[in-house]
Amino acid sequence: GPASAWLQSLGNWGVVFYVLIFIVSSGLGLLPTYAQAVLGGWVFGITVGLPAALIGFTGGSIIGYAVARLVSRDKVEKVVEKYPKADAIRNALVGRGFWRTLGIITLLRIPPNSPFALTNLLLASCRVRMAPYTIGVLVGMLPRTAVVIGFAAAASAHAAATGKGD
Repeated sequence: GPASAWLQSLGNWGVVFYVLIFIVSSGLGLLPTYAQAVLGGWVFGITVGLPAALIGFTGGSIIGYAVARLVSRDKVEKVVEKYPKADAIRNALVGRGFWRTLGIITLLRIPPNSPFALTNLLLASCRVRMAPYTIGVLVGMLPRTAVVIGFAAAASAHAAATGKGD
């Protein structure tokens, strides 16, 4: 309703504000990411909404990563190192090079029930490198975001065609 009307009233600036709000609110865990993706599909459709939402997710994950690293510092690493089994699991998941880490992060991001902020915290606390982390977020979030954006865009088109929108 009001959010979609406001974004539409801004014209091309609506996409910019959408992305910036998405980045900050998802990065700080303030708004549910699904709701923001639905809004992007509803207002901007698939061609603009999907890239905008993916930029929002990726930017938000970088903010979440930075906040988590700042808060956790080396605490998680020190705890993990005290327990050889935990250290072995962490190394098996994210300590075996760029491609393996990228694959694990991508797989962690694909499921629709994967909690965004908690996953950011977990991966940052384990000191995952930024490059595979960022790429993994983008690639892993693509399928589920495309589905959500597609449904929202279709619903918006249907609502506009039947006169039942907003």
